[in-house]
Amino acid sequence: MIGNLRELQQRRAALVERSSELRAGLLRDAEPIVRKAAGADRVVAALRRYPVVTAVAAGVVAVAGRKVLPWLTRALTLYALLKRV
Repeated sequence: MIGNLRELQQRRAALVERSSELRAGLLRDAEPIVRKAAGADRVVAALRRYPVVTAVAAGVVAVAGRKVLPWLTRALTLYALLKRV
């Protein structure tokens, strides 16, 4: 009985060790994905901060396409500048 208990404790310790190593490997391998997701999250946060501007910009791009994109970029830059003042 005591032998079985010791075997189980050793097996559990080995499994916990292996699990920790695998978890560390997953975190290490997922780091580039996490960085890219953080960048996308910042973009989404910015879009949520200014929903009206986002909706207007999406509408203009959908209707006018590439012709308006340079003007839209300038307008958004001007809006951000004026908002700071």
